[in-house]
Amino acid sequence: MADTEDLQEPSHAGIARFSTLLDRKQRCARKLEEELSGWLGAAGLTKSPDVRAVIAPHAGYSYSGRCAAYAFGNIDPTNISRVFLLGPSHHYYTPKCALTRASVYCTPIGDLPVDQEVIEELSATGKFEFMDLSVDEAEHSMEMHLPYLAKVFQGHTVKVVPILVGALSSQSEAMYGQLLSKYVDDPKNFFSVSSDFCHWGSRFSYTYYEKKHGAIHKSIEALDRMGMEIIETGDPVAFKEYLQEYENTICGRHPISVFLHMLKHCSTKIKIGFVRYEQSSQCKNMRDSSVSYASAAAKVDASGEEEKQD
Repeated sequence: MADTEDLQEPSHAGIARFSTLLDRKQRCARKLEEELSGWLGAAGLTKSPDVRAVIAPHAGYSYSGRCAAYAFGNIDPTNISRVFLLGPSHHYYTPKCALTRASVYCTPIGDLPVDQEVIEELSATGKFEFMDLSVDEAEHSMEMHLPYLAKVFQGHTVKVVPILVGALSSQSEAMYGQLLSKYVDDPKNFFSVSSDFCHWGSRFSYTYYEKKHGAIHKSIEALDRMGMEIIETGDPVAFKEYLQEYENTICGRHPISVFLHMLKHCSTKIKIGFVRYEQSSQCKNMRDSSVSYASAAAKVDASGEEEKQD
């Protein structure tokens, strides 16, 4: 994913092996691009310049690739020059947000340069730390968004600002949201928020089940949709209360919370709307497990903008 080194040229003795590996890499890249194109085409969405952000899953594409297309398929890349990535940290503990040290994020279908100017600007606030390259490369939450972004922005010049969101307190979520809110008001900026939804099953130490909904997978869906509806209100406090009450295992809860605080503090009125929901499998007994995926688009609310002008 993250890369700061030049490609090592092969020795003469290794040319045949290098050619084989290169051919395999090119075939994998073509297959990935075909998959992304297929999912985006099947979603059948109309790209809109009013879409300023997405919430999308980050599981393997065989699980969540189709669902993610319903987020990324909304993006009109024409006037966007910068994408902020907000992803949760799965393996590295930090009570802060962390910035990348990489200069470019590589994907099989195109590289995405890091916006060093904005990275320096954020670092100058003193509120961010830098993650080691090993942490960056091990984290998949932002990595799984990169090929979709590379695909959607093909033929367009765009830079990325990756932000790893740690285990933030409520106060820190609000602080980072306020700090980042000014970037929302620039229509050249876009935001890609990474999160899966409920991780259900004993292997996730989470087996919440309300029998009134029927089958377990229906209970999981009802729980997720409750959270999705609260996210759509844009109320970070209500979302925090929901998490405290139900303890839903939404792994991107901190990036989502930061984003909600960003929308609360920015001048542009933006409305979040979920457009797709899926589960990796349908749980029917307590031995089963599943992960939920949801995609949303955040659009400029024309009615809200008119109210602000009145």
